[in-house]
Amino acid sequence: MTALPLCISLMGPTASGKTDLAVALAERYPLEIISVDSALVYKGMDIGTAKPDAATLARAPHHLIDVVEPTEGYSAGRFRTEALALIEAIQRRGRIPFLVGGTMLYFRALKHGLDELPGADPALRAEIDALAARDGWPALHQELARLDPVSAARIQPNDAQRIQRALEVCLATGRSLSEWQTGRTRTLPFELVEFALIPSDRAWLHERIQRRFRQMLAQGFLDEVRRLRQQYALEPGMPAMRCVGYRQAWECLEGRLGLDEFQEKGIAATRQLAKRQLTWLRGWSGATVLDPLEGVGVLTVLDGRMHRLLGEGPM
Repeated sequence: MTALPLCISLMGPTASGKTDLAVALAERYPLEIISVDSALVYKGMDIGTAKPDAATLARAPHHLIDVVEPTEGYSAGRFRTEALALIEAIQRRGRIPFLVGGTMLYFRALKHGLDELPGADPALRAEIDALAARDGWPALHQELARLDPVSAARIQPNDAQRIQRALEVCLATGRSLSEWQTGRTRTLPFELVEFALIPSDRAWLHERIQRRFRQMLAQGFLDEVRRLRQQYALEPGMPAMRCVGYRQAWECLEGRLGLDEFQEKGIAATRQLAKRQLTWLRGWSGATVLDPLEGVGVLTVLDGRMHRLLGEGPM
């Protein structure tokens, strides 16, 4: 029986050190990084997404970064299609695809496939947005809990995009999102070896999130969002502007948040994102868990695994 080609993934919450670790490994082994991040796909959104800078990308190029304008959408289905094509192309070059990121929905879509869900209904979405503006997303989350308790249990009360989609499916079809999502697993045309960065100390991650958000502000995050608003016909409900940090920056530029409150809410929202990512990861099966607090020890462990997987030492 012919062995399947290899594909490696590195998952983890925001600010856990995925990029530095991935770049270090890509410089040692024949790996090509595929970004698994729903915010890094947007052009011009560099500071607020902690996008790898030009020097980092020169050391280790990333696929699926800067692929759409911020006025466009980018779905899990599109990610799966493009990632599978990239994986095949990388393997034909005799190299190893290395999936790196924290958008767990994209990892799930790649690994398990996607169910055929009904398309978007712009009019219904507008109605849901109007209700949210009046009553707040936590109130709509309570309504979702009544209509689809299974989906509501795994969606946070302030996760506007996912609440909207789940309610849209319920109201448009009369069937809950959880009924549509059958959980069928597709057979992948490669062997997937998974690693997950899960810090043993939540305070460590919170401190890194706070430090990085303050760095973003010092680097001109608000100026970046101001330029994007001038360059594109953006609306606050667009997926790009719903990204963590960008929602709060929009409110700050609109005068609804002061600078200190913007920083406070941006950090809190990023911590909530990390919490959701960690919830996904703790329920994920098949991944080798690594603790980023171990520092260089994590790289040592991965070096050993790479050596066994590839049958060779570093390049």
